[in-house]
Amino acid sequence: MKIMSKAEKTKEFIIEKSAPIFNMKGYAGTSLSDIIEATGLTKGSIYGNFGNKDEVAIAVYKYNIRTLRGRLSEALRDKDSATDKLMALTDYYRTNWKKIFARGGCPLQNASIEADDNLHVLKKHVQESIKDWVKNLSYIIEKGKKEGEFKKSADAGEYAYTILTVLEGGMMLGKIMQDQRLLFNALDRIESIINEELKK
Repeated sequence: MKIMSKAEKTKEFIIEKSAPIFNMKGYAGTSLSDIIEATGLTKGSIYGNFGNKDEVAIAVYKYNIRTLRGRLSEALRDKDSATDKLMALTDYYRTNWKKIFARGGCPLQNASIEADDNLHVLKKHVQESIKDWVKNLSYIIEKGKKEGEFKKSADAGEYAYTILTVLEGGMMLGKIMQDQRLLFNALDRIESIINEELKK
């Protein structure tokens, strides 16, 4: 286990304390004053660890995505079959939607909107995250094909993008309308894709 230096610990502290604010207020909407208030540090201390606010935003985005990935990995860890892994994904969102909404929603979705239209410094990082999501979902689908669960003709990449699109759309509508049924409708659709289109 790596022992962090004092500077590394301070940097990690800034990221951890700032992460919820960035996800709630947005990357452009979070001010230096917000970061100072959350950390109790001075402007000099913050900029002694980060060159500018963009660097903080990128580090916080990566932290938020890492945290999300960790939660999802935990939910899928004990599932053996491809079907069970994909169903565990929908189960995670059914079970945790209140916490996700309370934390400001999906960090991938929030950053995607800002990176596309406003905060271009994040764009390549968001694109990489989406590619990783699709790669992981494609891997699960390919596993299902190899093990005879899923149809050989299923295009893993196409289905991976479809699942991600439906999931993120359901998250967005459910949160903005404050109606979890809209999210659950999307999760139902993903489950029907698994059961009716992917499975043999």
